[in-house]
Amino acid sequence: MHLKAAPPAAETRTVTLPDAAVTDVRCRVFRARPTEQIAMSFAPLTHRVMILVEVELADGSVGVGESWANYPAWAWRERIATIQDGVAPLLIGRCFPDPATAQRALLAELVPLGRQWGAPGPVHQAISGVDMALWDLAARHAGTSLARLLSAAPRTELPVYGSSLGPTGVADVAYRCAALGLTAVKVKVGFGADTDLTNVGTARRILGDQVQVFADANQAWRLTEALEMVPALADLGVAWVEEPLAGDRPGELAELSHRTGMPLATGENLYGAAAFEPYLDAVEILQPDLGKVGGVTEFLEVLAAATAAGRTVNPHLYNGAVATAVTVQAGAISPATQLIEWDIRSNPLRQAADGLLTAHGTVRVPDGPGFGIDLDQDQLDAYEEQLP
Repeated sequence: MHLKAAPPAAETRTVTLPDAAVTDVRCRVFRARPTEQIAMSFAPLTHRVMILVEVELADGSVGVGESWANYPAWAWRERIATIQDGVAPLLIGRCFPDPATAQRALLAELVPLGRQWGAPGPVHQAISGVDMALWDLAARHAGTSLARLLSAAPRTELPVYGSSLGPTGVADVAYRCAALGLTAVKVKVGFGADTDLTNVGTARRILGDQVQVFADANQAWRLTEALEMVPALADLGVAWVEEPLAGDRPGELAELSHRTGMPLATGENLYGAAAFEPYLDAVEILQPDLGKVGGVTEFLEVLAAATAAGRTVNPHLYNGAVATAVTVQAGAISPATQLIEWDIRSNPLRQAADGLLTAHGTVRVPDGPGFGIDLDQDQLDAYEEQLP
């Protein structure tokens, strides 16, 4: 079974930043304890985290981005130091013609440090937040939304899939997905064969055959284990499996896909567009996370390469309101993006974007300037960390 090849991406348009130097780069951190257990195959999620990055220019304009920092629990402290001590000094006082130029300058200076540090991920995650903020500025400068900045004819709604059911409370969450009108869901697996198959079976029984079911192992299995689990998941009607293999090696993924016929997805833990190249022949679905991969700039490169290879690009999304809005905007520019991930568990840090979800299994693409949403500071006050 193979997914239909993705159609060509929409053409991008001319992008410029205001002719004004960067005067400030600020971080704000919001953290909220989940109201329900959120378990992954490798560790529970103890806090919802939204790290906002604000970039201010000399003309007074401000752009806002979001950096991914869900794991480990102390990642937000590292992110502040990386942005304040590593990123900000490279931007302040400089004027950039467009977001990509600034992003490339940051990568050139900081990736070598990340290599020596052994932390390419945190470097790319920090740059992602800044890059988003610069794209927000560029779209606002043009007086339009990010989607319309990037495409002459972006979509106005996108299909979503509910993420993530399991490993406990699957029935309750499945009923919630049904009530939301979702036509696709993803079940967390990697908790043992009995638990995994029972949970997928429960989701299928409650949601019916008309709803697509996916599975996400978060790299829980060795190849031998996956070769046993994937056919069993296929028997339950699972349409594709995300991150099935520990190590996420392209050769092993290609072998698993070839031997089982199951479409595979991966990419949330890849940094920089170049890292996706070996996966173009290994998996059907690429999942760059805009808060991790290097921002909008890097996402556009992944999208172009994947489209040329006939692959689908369904971005990974498990964050706050800003990352949600950016992902929806970026997903709207190309039919190569077939689905947007939507975390169906409660998340007070996403409240400003929650109204984008429709009652018929789609998300609306906001058409306001920049990313198209407005954060409610009064609502967020209770979750903001006081930084030194």
